[in-house]
Amino acid sequence: MKKKNLLSITDLTADDIWQLVRTALRLKKQPAPRVLTGQSVALLFEKPSLRTRVTFDVAVHELGGHPIYLGRDEIGIGVREPAADIARVLSRYVSAIIIRTFAQSTLDTLAYYASVPVINALSDEEHPCQALADLLTIYETKGRLKGINISYVGDGNNVAVSLALAATSVGANFCIASPSGYHLPTPMVEEMRKRASISGSTLVLEHSPEKVVKDADVLYTDVWVSMGQEEETKLRRKVFEPYRVDERLIAEAAPGALFMHPLPAHPGEEVSEGLLDHPQSVVFHQAENRLHIQKAILMEILG
Repeated sequence: MKKKNLLSITDLTADDIWQLVRTALRLKKQPAPRVLTGQSVALLFEKPSLRTRVTFDVAVHELGGHPIYLGRDEIGIGVREPAADIARVLSRYVSAIIIRTFAQSTLDTLAYYASVPVINALSDEEHPCQALADLLTIYETKGRLKGINISYVGDGNNVAVSLALAATSVGANFCIASPSGYHLPTPMVEEMRKRASISGSTLVLEHSPEKVVKDADVLYTDVWVSMGQEEETKLRRKVFEPYRVDERLIAEAAPGALFMHPLPAHPGEEVSEGLLDHPQSVVFHQAENRLHIQKAILMEILG
């Protein structure tokens, strides 16, 4: 993965994913090597963040590098300055660019013009770093990924896309229940099916939450309204009302099934009140693993 962009899970092979998971596990148990000594990394954030910003900042620091945070107002991508110019300028200052943005097209433009690696810290189409942390959490907790049944309830959004791509790459089965019009995007579904055929996993698109949770080893959900979709809030709350994950739904899953959520959560919407503290919830363990997978990503790309 040296000097390679990470814009999408499709940039990674199954071997790449396994390498990142194993590296993250190792980094979790021992001090991080100072492989970024003398290097600076730019953190471009058009969207606000808690986990992504802190984990990348800490990850760069623990690896010996210098993180430089650049907020939306400081850069003004596409307003104050074109993405192409930002990429060409930053490439002369830093060793990598990490960007959290609204549009995948902004990410693609940066990657095209940058001469240093670009890492997707979230776009409207994918969230690869989250998916890799999720696989790390499942592997660490369940001891395997091959044959694990991951059931996702809710919007076929960026988190769902990356998780489905990552899961089918390593042999985990992925089943998603979404309302009509909110399923995974068709082009990505084709890639997921291709990866599933290679790894021996399955991909199932459903409408009924009750159907997908049967035999689930992992029950996963995310927010109904992502940043940038605020004008759809009223409609989405109505459409997704039957897709709330609660204790009843967890009870329908396999014994010991993990409950996962990338956070931030909205109790009373996609999850019932108190569900984050359910005995089968690993959401905060999942959040911690963002740090270790970010270190692994930086180490594999830059170390």
